[in-house]
Amino acid sequence: MIKETVTVHIKYQETEQTFTGDANQVWISINRFFSEMIPALQTVKKALLTVDLESLIEDCKNVIAVAPEGPVLLVSRQKLTDNETLTLQLLATYIGNKLGQSKDYLTKEELQAGLGKNAKITSTRLGELCREGLATKTEEGNYRITTLGIKRFQEETLPEIREKLQR
Repeated sequence: MIKETVTVHIKYQETEQTFTGDANQVWISINRFFSEMIPALQTVKKALLTVDLESLIEDCKNVIAVAPEGPVLLVSRQKLTDNETLTLQLLATYIGNKLGQSKDYLTKEELQAGLGKNAKITSTRLGELCREGLATKTEEGNYRITTLGIKRFQEETLPEIREKLQR
């Protein structure tokens, strides 16, 4: 009697596993893989700080947009603090990059132009954002928003901005 061998290859996110043996052994191994791997990955996901791009875009509608020319604030700068303005510019750039429309950073000069203030004020505000971990300076001297910056802005600052706009 010839024993038939079964080979099953599973790829789940970054993990790959191949099981070979008789059908019963492979079935047991597959079940063990899923019962051990899925809960472990779900636990890890809870600890990872991630951004839900779809909800971020929805939360930012009518506040920022991505134009072919770059990030656009749809609200008056006069209603925003300097840090809110800078963060919104960086956030729009992040979204534009994720949508394949722009680079993932802005230069200090681009941020200064968007803020409408002098270089010293722009540098001071960018330094504050970086110290708080909300933005980061690249090796080339450009700026991008951090994942922490996105989360905090989305959960804390964006609701405050929306409230200010309704007044």
